Amino acid sequence: MRSSRSATDRLAPRLVLLAALLCALSAAAPAGAAPTGRLLVLFDHSGSRATASAAAAVLSATGARHAGPTVPQIGLVTVRPRPGESPRALAARLRAQPGVASVQAENRFTHRDVPNDPALSTDETFAGTPANTPVEWWAARENLPAAWDISHGDGAVVAVIDSGVDASHPEFAGRIKGTVDLDPSSSDGPPTHDGDGHGTHVASLACATAGNGIGIAGAGYDCSLLVIKSDLSDASVAQSIVVATDRGADAINMSFGQDGRSKAPDAEQKAIDYAYAHHVTMVAAAADDAVTEQGDPANALQPSATGPTLGSGKGLSVTAADFDDHRPSFAGYGTQISLAAYGTFRYGSGLTPDGPPGLLGAFPSGLTSAEIQGCGCRTTFQGDSRYAYLQGTSMAAPMVAAIAALAHHLNPALSAHDIITLIEQTATRPAGAGWSSDLGWGILNGGAALAAARDLDRTRPVSRLRAPLRVRGRRHFVLRWTGRDPAPAGLTASGVARYEVWRSLDGHRARRIATTRRRSLRLRAASHGRYAFFTIAIDRAGNREVRPAHPDARTRVVR
Repeated sequence: MRSSRSATDRLAPRLVLLAALLCALSAAAPAGAAPTGRLLVLFDHSGSRATASAAAAVLSATGARHAGPTVPQIGLVTVRPRPGESPRALAARLRAQPGVASVQAENRFTHRDVPNDPALSTDETFAGTPANTPVEWWAARENLPAAWDISHGDGAVVAVIDSGVDASHPEFAGRIKGTVDLDPSSSDGPPTHDGDGHGTHVASLACATAGNGIGIAGAGYDCSLLVIKSDLSDASVAQSIVVATDRGADAINMSFGQDGRSKAPDAEQKAIDYAYAHHVTMVAAAADDAVTEQGDPANALQPSATGPTLGSGKGLSVTAADFDDHRPSFAGYGTQISLAAYGTFRYGSGLTPDGPPGLLGAFPSGLTSAEIQGCGCRTTFQGDSRYAYLQGTSMAAPMVAAIAALAHHLNPALSAHDIITLIEQTATRPAGAGWSSDLGWGILNGGAALAAARDLDRTRPVSRLRAPLRVRGRRHFVLRWTGRDPAPAGLTASGVARYEVWRSLDGHRARRIATTRRRSLRLRAASHGRYAFFTIAIDRAGNREVRPAHPDARTRVVR
């Protein structure tokens, strides 16, 4: 199997000149954070007189206290519950008042989370780089700070199948969750040793520790690495995918490939099916050649002609984009492409690069085979020579894998299909544009992908019905029920949309007797018999409550 690092080998090294300037990231807009305990009440009618009159009536009726800005132009009044009352309880009473359009909990914003890794705030000084461009320019362009506002990825696991990782590198301190050696050759040492350099660089773009004041920030901020050292044979790759799945990986990165002259072996396809069925998102680098056949495993994740169909693959085939948001001339294209991520600055001809010769990432401390082969890629950053500039689709893929891992860890109910779809759906592309043969569904947008994962509700709602134990025949009685749409911490529930009310009589099969948004139902009893009742809640995302094993309530009709 060939490595997809080949485009780097022709580029000469450059020394990065350091400058302590702030990155434009620090001025980014704030993001949502903690609740204030206040409620935002919007009235049906705006205007000073109408808002004041409506607010006075509602506050008097509910006992709410005015506690913040009033904006009559939009009909907004800010209130706080009386002592001893929860905001949730007050909100329920406010929503029942005439003239109230909406009631929502108020939150307080915080500044964007920009870690202190110097590559985010140090200007790149290679000739051809626009002024005020930070060394790690791709972080802002892929909207990673917005993703980090949603999740730091602590606990998310990216499996990197590659040449190993230099575990002594400070970028990986505390980041290596486990190692697996599936390379039968003993000449290159264990998975914690990387004699090639490729695996270390790839792993750092995914999960280099953010906020540690050194080097770069990986796309996954605090994600962990499962390092799988492979000889990249078919059997080793198939085994690596299965092992990564069984060891709890949220996503698998495969920055390698074949030339496509033969299809993926059945064993590898079965391993891919296995990981997909276990909700693991697989990411593979597209070819490092301007070809439409991306080779295995990329073409197994996104087969020919499937790229233009959203969410159609069993993983993501990732090509490279450059600083100008174009596909560089060395990168694969066509219907086997899912999307792109940044993999180079500008890929020019000749020996003089236009800007930096690739993306900055971690590199082993010892001499690597890549250097012996003449990559000229090692550089010194902030006085540390354990970094290198490499370019290729290999560099693009791990950033996508990291965001996929964060999305799954944030919302574990999501399937691989869900994550593949939302990453493609949220990718950055020209307004109104869809899939293209150059960049697939567009360029990775980490913030938008994480926001979509947070808001994608896959949790079933719950409900519970109450009924009187006894009623007299031919009399009316009332069923009442409660319902909620629970969401794990950090996720957004879609909310209960409606309820189905089910009834059985004298042990016969239950039948649905109503579908309603209300929480009560008035019925007339039969002359005699025994009723059993339950409800099934359906939320706005279409999730349906599991039918209970036993009725919620039983009612006996007496004469």
